Amino acid sequence: MSVYDKLSQMGITLPPVAVPAAAYVPFVQTGNLVFLSGHIAKKDGKPWVGQLGKNLQTEEGKAAARAIAIDLMGTLHAAVGDLNRVKRIVKLMSLVNSTGDFTEQHLVTNGCSELFGEVFGPQVGAHARSAFGVAQIPLGACVEIELIAELA
Repeated sequence: MSVYDKLSQMGITLPPVAVPAAAYVPFVQTGNLVFLSGHIAKKDGKPWVGQLGKNLQTEEGKAAARAIAIDLMGTLHAAVGDLNRVKRIVKLMSLVNSTGDFTEQHLVTNGCSELFGEVFGPQVGAHARSAFGVAQIPLGACVEIELIAELA
């Protein structure tokens, strides 16, 4: 099954690439690697604001990370033209806006990781990753994730 068939089956429509909010580009390709800039969580088209451990719970953060995965796939599609060219999701780096005593950043990030696994399958979608708790993210967003992918 193609990646697009899987997305359609899941009821997921890929968004267009967001216009950068600062002095950067949404993606850069070098050789067979594509690096996607950090994408912040959005809800209803606006930054999904909040802090895990203060006014957001782990499950809400996980939903925000899943929403980012969809945005990342939209940008990746724009970068490579065909998601079926993706040989491997290499690495995710997740920043979770969280209180000093919140320790479930890894569970929040699962929202993104699990969706990549479902869409691309275990051979392509399984990836290395880092998940950090940070004091703040641009625009007050609750989660930001960046991605590295390898192309066939």
